[in-house]
Amino acid sequence: MGFLDTLLGRSKPVKPDLDRLFALSTAALTLEAGTGFIPTGLGSVCFRAVEGGAFARMQKDVQELLDAGDGPEVELSTDSYGYTWLLARQPADDLPALVTDLHAVNATLEAGGFGPHLLCSLVGFQGPDAPGAVGRGHGAETRRLALVYLYKRGTFYPFAPLPGDKRDNALELQVRGAVGADLPFEDDLSRWFPVWGAPGL
Repeated sequence: MGFLDTLLGRSKPVKPDLDRLFALSTAALTLEAGTGFIPTGLGSVCFRAVEGGAFARMQKDVQELLDAGDGPEVELSTDSYGYTWLLARQPADDLPALVTDLHAVNATLEAGGFGPHLLCSLVGFQGPDAPGAVGRGHGAETRRLALVYLYKRGTFYPFAPLPGDKRDNALELQVRGAVGADLPFEDDLSRWFPVWGAPGL
């Protein structure tokens, strides 16, 4: 970064490092020990679709990659903002396999020249019932959480939705404190975007 960039407050864009996704396996153990949240076996990748045959072929390649062999099928969906989500499933106790799937999707899109269209990836977790809630199976709302990876920033942040499009900010800060040594967290809290209704959450 040059002197003029420093003077004008411009920062050099962070180069995406997809290998950071693999740190989620360690972070999940720390998260469970510190908060009781455990993986759900669901994760997703969000990207902005573009028109044209090349991108359609790339989507097909990604889906076939994850559907190969005995792997679970993946699901494609489009949200109300027009973003495409690819949902992957693995057994809840096999987070490394899920992270490998998510890494493969990101890497395939990146290698195909569609890196600029990648937005984020997330892994879903469920936790103990909210304090004061009735026991599970009796109308209790299971607490949900996602660890979200921002592709263009190379950083993570927690997202903890509550009913009524609200979020549990206290839990999000608690999660950052619990796993902040395991993952590179996004320092700019204004970039902790809500991902309401994201597949995998």
